[in-house]
Amino acid sequence: MMYDCAIVGGGPAALNAALVLGRARRSVALFDNNQPRNGITHASHGFITRDGIKPDDFRRIAYEEVLGYPSVQHWQVEVTDIRKKEKGFEILTQSGAYTQARKVILATGLKEVFPGIEGFHKFYGKSLFNCPYCDAWEMRDQPLAVISEDPGIFHMTKLLYNWSKDLIVCTNGNALLTVEEKNLLGSKGIRIIETPIAAFYGQNGLLEQVHFTDDTNIERSGGFITPKWFPKADFVEQLGYDITDYGGIVTDTGGRSSVTGLYAAGDAAYVRPSQVIYAAASGSKAAIAVNTDLVEEEFC
Repeated sequence: MMYDCAIVGGGPAALNAALVLGRARRSVALFDNNQPRNGITHASHGFITRDGIKPDDFRRIAYEEVLGYPSVQHWQVEVTDIRKKEKGFEILTQSGAYTQARKVILATGLKEVFPGIEGFHKFYGKSLFNCPYCDAWEMRDQPLAVISEDPGIFHMTKLLYNWSKDLIVCTNGNALLTVEEKNLLGSKGIRIIETPIAAFYGQNGLLEQVHFTDDTNIERSGGFITPKWFPKADFVEQLGYDITDYGGIVTDTGGRSSVTGLYAAGDAAYVRPSQVIYAAASGSKAAIAVNTDLVEEEFC
């Protein structure tokens, strides 16, 4: 069977794309390896009618809605290869099965790589986060650490100052800030620490102290840390699509990649901010672009 569209991914971008295409009476093959990036998160925020929902509940409700459309078929399996053919694409899964589709939407997202600081994973998703718009409200007015090895730490700090005035900036041993930036942050009472971080201390997922390599400690009840981003699934060698400096797939406003018939949505297209509502919206746009292109082909 040749599906109208294969969607690779199981996050909000992929699920919203499947919903839109299902409602458009398109046959959809949805592949999801059930490894969501936000699975560690206690709750998702910023999505109207779903503010504070647990990620597992969001996925359960989404699948109930999506699979209510009979033309959408779901496989919980990893896609290992995608090949462009004369007519459409061939998708190979980890189970060894092949599927054919006229169009493909990649919505596999990005993976996060954080600095290797002792104790980090005990606190991530509980009192250490990476997205202010997702979690800063819950950490408002608390003593926080802003941790990054990227020059974007200056912008992140200014942003977080909106939620808490008690901030320290930790560059983890890197000289990231200009003299002017340091002076501006200092004028707001924000302390800058360039000494590398040795470990995070606390209990039950709640941060209590940041420990530095010079054996000093600073009490903090939480913080925001910037990861480095890499594609979660990489098919660029097989498909030859253009990528951004961050590894995201270059698309037009409708999610079309540089390869005809291939689309990308959500974090796979490096949609920012990295929030559920942005990802879902980009999935909807990609699905509409797929359906529009299929319609045009049918009337050629």
